[in-house]
This record gives sequence, C-alpha cells and structure tokens, in this order.
Amino acid sequence: MNAADLTLFVNVADAGSFNKAAQQAGLSTPALSKRISKLEQDLGAQLIHRTTRRLSLTEAGESLYVHAKNIEGQVSDAIASVSAFSQGLTGTIKMSVPTISGELLLAEAVADFCQKYPNITVDMRLENDFVDLVGEGLDLAIRTGKLEDSSLIAKPLIQSNWVICCSPSYIERHGDVSSLEALKDHNCLAYTYQAQGSFDWRFTRNNIEESVRISGSFATNNAQALRKAALAGFGIVYVPRCCVYEDLQQGKLVTILPDYQPRQLGVYAIYPFTKYLPEKLRLLIEHIKQAYQDKKAYF
Repeated sequence: MNAADLTLFVNVADAGSFNKAAQQAGLSTPALSKRISKLEQDLGAQLIHRTTRRLSLTEAGESLYVHAKNIEGQVSDAIASVSAFSQGLTGTIKMSVPTISGELLLAEAVADFCQKYPNITVDMRLENDFVDLVGEGLDLAIRTGKLEDSSLIAKPLIQSNWVICCSPSYIERHGDVSSLEALKDHNCLAYTYQAQGSFDWRFTRNNIEESVRISGSFATNNAQALRKAALAGFGIVYVPRCCVYEDLQQGKLVTILPDYQPRQLGVYAIYPFTKYLPEKLRLLIEHIKQAYQDKKAYF
C-alpha cells in the first residue's frame, strides 16, 4: 500500500465510477480495479460496494476516504509549497486598483516596486468597478469595502475614514449645518461609487447609527469630480478623507457635523484563493501595505 493507491481510491470515490476514475488517472479500468482490490486486501476490509450500475463506499471505505482525502491535500500542499519557493521573481503581475488610491499613492509605490525588482512587470488598471479577478485573468485587486466572494482572499491594508465637508464659501452663503436633518435643506452632492449609501448618508453618534436621505444637483462616481465641485463651493460632499486631506489641511475645505462619526471602510488586497501565495505577489502586497501606512494620516 502506498500514497498513490490512496489517491486512486479517493479518485474512484469522487468520480463514482471506475471508468471515469481510470480515464482521469490514465489507467485501464481493469488495472485500476486491480489496484483497489489490492488495497482492500492489504487493509483486510472491503472499501467499495460494486454493482453493475453504481458503486458506493462501505463504512470502512467512508472512514478511509476522510483520511485519504486529507493525505491527498497534504501532498498537494507540500508540492505547492516547494513550487512557491522555486518561483523566481520574474514575470507579469496584473492588478486592478481604485482611482483614488491609484492616483494618491499606488502609481508611485508600484513603479518603485518595479524598480526594486527589475524582472517583474506590473500591469496596473485604475478603475472603480468590482472586477471578476479570475474571469479577467487578474492576479490582484485593491478594493474598499466588504468582501462578498468567498473564493477570494482579502488581506487588510488600512482603515479608510470618511469625512463630510464643504468649502468655507458655501457655509458663508448657505449657513452652518447643525444636525443631520439640516442636511435636507442643503445641496448634498452624492458619491455613487458604492454598493449602497449614495443618497442615504450614515453616521454614528453615541454608538447609535443614524442616517439621512440627501438630495442635490450633482452626483458622480468619481471622488475627484466631487472634490472639485466642493472646492468651487457648489455643495456638501461625503467622501473618503484621503481624497480631500490636503484641502482640509490647507483650509480650502472644512469638516461639518463634528459630533457625528463618519463611516469607516477597510481597504484590502484581494486575490484568488491559493494555498501558497507566489513570492512576487506577497512582496508586492507588503510593499503596497507599507505605502498605505506611510500615508496613514491621509486615511
């Protein structure tokens, strides 16, 4: 008995047929059947009930299947772990990043990474859509918000804090905002790049979540467009702090409703599930995480 025979047994159980399992293993059906019979002989127990129409596992077979399946996985993991170490730091990494982070820090950070590892090429797309990584052949994506696809892995990079703000000139013309209800009387510019909450602005006060339905003359899926509209004094915006951080520091924009805590969302590096992450991808994620940490004040 050896590990290969256990793998063949698992293949037969999964396929539900000696013929299918034999094709997958590149063996003849009689040869596979002989291997399983030898396994049963070595173990002194019948593993499979055979009939002309179907096969099923015996109680002993069910027990062996659980352990053999685990052994098969451990062998695959062991091989993958060695392969991960043997991979050179070469090749192309295809990634998708949001426009805000891309322009703020990722373009420079990824270019610096490529200079550090000259045999690696990174193809970086700036876009705000929640792309299908596997379907589009992407190795990595940087995204903000909750991960809904369980077939993907998400590594946290930083926490993104939002801010509600406007220009001093807007307050001069329209007055200060003292409550969430008061927002209904103001021109609130909606950020439509989000799964929910574009027109329902949510805040927390005294550990209680509150929201208000806003309206305004302008809505867009681009945070920089909202920023420019706010700087021009057209209305109030509710956006990630990183995109208006420097404007707030310079007094070109001011925060309002200080008693209300704005929303917080995680920023993640997302990639397709794999037991062992390729070294070049791991290094890029760590490099990107450090770039976010270097600009932590913005977030």
